[in-house]
Amino acid sequence: MKPGNSVLSSYGTTIFETMSRLAAEHGAVNLGQGFPEGLEPPALLDRLARAAAEGPHQYPSMMGLPALRRAVAAHEARFWGLDLDPMAETMVTSGATEALAACLFGLIEPGDEVVLIEPLYDSYLPIIRRAGGVPRLVRIAPPDWRLPLDDLAAAFGPRTKLLLLNSPTNPAGKVYGADELAALAALLERHDAVAVCDEVYEHLVYDCGRHLPLMALPGMRERCLKIGSAGKIFSLTGWKVGWITGCPALLAPVAKAHQYLTFTTPPELQAAVAWGLEEEAGYYTGLAGVLAARRDRLAAGLAAIGFGVLPAAGSYFLTADFRPLGFVGDDAAFCRHITTAAGVAAIPVGAFYQSADIAHFARFCFAKTDAAIDEAVARLARHFHRQG
Repeated sequence: MKPGNSVLSSYGTTIFETMSRLAAEHGAVNLGQGFPEGLEPPALLDRLARAAAEGPHQYPSMMGLPALRRAVAAHEARFWGLDLDPMAETMVTSGATEALAACLFGLIEPGDEVVLIEPLYDSYLPIIRRAGGVPRLVRIAPPDWRLPLDDLAAAFGPRTKLLLLNSPTNPAGKVYGADELAALAALLERHDAVAVCDEVYEHLVYDCGRHLPLMALPGMRERCLKIGSAGKIFSLTGWKVGWITGCPALLAPVAKAHQYLTFTTPPELQAAVAWGLEEEAGYYTGLAGVLAARRDRLAAGLAAIGFGVLPAAGSYFLTADFRPLGFVGDDAAFCRHITTAAGVAAIPVGAFYQSADIAHFARFCFAKTDAAIDEAVARLARHFHRQG
């Protein structure tokens, strides 16, 4: 039998699925895969039930329900000061990962160069390579996650088509500041490139920090596509409702790719999310306070055990250095070890890099219940013979 596509076939099973399977096999507390627990808004679940009872149940427009597109545009205006035409500058997708695929397939020509900043969400590179793009990697690294501006400038060149930017970032928890974004904007203008902005954690910023969309900077309105996620906003990751906002010239080719990927998204989910964006703003604007408390709870527990815990300004992930515990082995071995021997699952941070030199940090998700966090800390403390 002839082989499958050589690009996609070269990748293994995603690390998130791998670790979640291992966690289930060993009855581990799963602080690996980034799905929230105990945070689902009841009113929104009730609204979905109502939408499912009322219908309709047939194909909606591939661009999304008008009600959701209007709600997305209103959300962008309210929080980020972006004035969007909902019928020309918004499109609903089946989650943010599909939005990423549609953007990259719709914009990249074979041979185009794409600038990315490691650590990377694992879907970025496979999609870019399958589209024929050439990745140009720049990295931020623990413990300070500093953006190296000279390396960034060197990554741009005459074949640069776009920048893929994730802020707040997974797994670093970094929130890009105004000066860093201004440097990125200058490079985009200098090289006549565009940006695809993965901003799914836009409301999850802590410690009086502030998320700033790249699209909101001067000159960036016509150069940016911004991706949002109802799954992240409402702690309902299984719903898979996302959206893309951007000027018509950028959105049009992306819509052409979208129509051949998923075409559309369940209308009941869209209707519920439209209602939630307008009526449940108190939920998602208050979520950061809830998660900050959970972050601090987990950070304190891990630090008491002996981990070197790094700050997290955004997202719902903590990065922890396990070298102080005396473990001999890399991050993949450490995460397998604590899953099977201590009953707590985490993700190796090295999985988000393309080289093996970042190999002593683990990512823990803190969007879990207090009970789950406490149990995970207790298990790790017993395993490492420390007081947690």
